[in-house]
Amino acid sequence: MRSASDLTARARVRDAALARFGTDGIAGTSVRAVAADAGVSPALVVHHFGSKEGLRQACDDYVLDSIRSGGETSIEALGEVLQAATPIRRYLARALLDDTPAARALFAEIVDRTEAWLAAGEQEGWVRASADAKARAVTYVSWLLAPLVLGDQVGRLLGGDPAETATAVRGARAGLEMLTHGLFADDRWLTAFTDIDERTRP
Repeated sequence: MRSASDLTARARVRDAALARFGTDGIAGTSVRAVAADAGVSPALVVHHFGSKEGLRQACDDYVLDSIRSGGETSIEALGEVLQAATPIRRYLARALLDDTPAARALFAEIVDRTEAWLAAGEQEGWVRASADAKARAVTYVSWLLAPLVLGDQVGRLLGGDPAETATAVRGARAGLEMLTHGLFADDRWLTAFTDIDERTRP
């Protein structure tokens, strides 16, 4: 059995790694830097996690669990991402850029749950039907997660870090406004891309 102080030290190291990985990426982060941020020795980090890879896995698991913890109150998992703590959103953004296994799993899960959410919306009458439900879900998720991945560029123009709640909600609201009310006043672009799609299909 581990002591309470042992568990507290482990959580402190994990939280320090979460912040450091989110800022510098996995490749740019050393065990020594995480240890310094957590106020412990590198040996203690290795004791708890075995290696930097073990530490990354612990962070991945924590982020997955944190975002999934919203339960079934809403199957639209993007809402859970927006409600997650800022270090978690920042870590997720970096994980998506680094293409970690957890980021792939979470992205796929968000797409699947969003596809189900939109399908339910079709049945209930508040979502328009789509010719390609999977592509719609992937595109929707990509649009709403893009500000996290393009954090520096988006933040520079919106005047805030997209991993921070206020900027994240501002960007999400702008996207949802376009999706709810529409952006284009006619169908010229839809017609053009539908034609391209039909001509390029095998």
